[in-house]
Amino acid sequence: MSGRLAGKRVLLTQAGDFMGPVTVDVFTEEGATVIADTRDLTRPGACEAAVAEAGEIDVLVANLASPTFTGIATTELSDDDWLTPFEVMVHPLHRLTRAVLPQMIARQRGKIVVYGSASALRGMKTLATYSAARAAQLGYVQSVGVEVAPHNVQVNLIAQNYVASEDYYPAELMAKESFVKSLRRQVPAGRLGTPREDAAFALFLASDESGFFCGQGFPFAGGWAQ
Repeated sequence: MSGRLAGKRVLLTQAGDFMGPVTVDVFTEEGATVIADTRDLTRPGACEAAVAEAGEIDVLVANLASPTFTGIATTELSDDDWLTPFEVMVHPLHRLTRAVLPQMIARQRGKIVVYGSASALRGMKTLATYSAARAAQLGYVQSVGVEVAPHNVQVNLIAQNYVASEDYYPAELMAKESFVKSLRRQVPAGRLGTPREDAAFALFLASDESGFFCGQGFPFAGGWAQ
């Protein structure tokens, strides 16, 4: 089998959500064996079980989606509102990483790619809890990335925003001239990124071509975040 991920075993979380389906397609096209996990990773032991059941893992793609809690002022955030993004996006990231690192370190080879958010890089009003959780992901990646780099394990994050999605940008919204004008005003690229463009970047970070990137968060937002 040929391809940039030929012979690689990839564990992908929340494979049915967010960037999951397109990542399965792109990685499979490039020769990977993708273990498409769909379990609820907030349940006790779920992250550890996902790694154990997958067996040998060359690449972990942490695709961790959560509601964005738009329109909630900080003074109105309940404890549950605050905790939920951390339960969905931050704690599972650590548990997955902690479970998979021993085998990668033992082999002196491995990749962890995190689908994160550019909200960790640029302030957005009424998104305090979501942005804080995404920033926690970034800080975690930066720290763990430099910790395990000497073992030839690369941990990196894609800080994305304005990527086409029916959940975030449904057809009826895209049909509104006012939104299209707003998009062009806010995003220097003047358009939404495509999921395949995003997955192609994840592919690069998962491949053997990216061995010199360690603990970094890369903006993927058409110039909206630097």
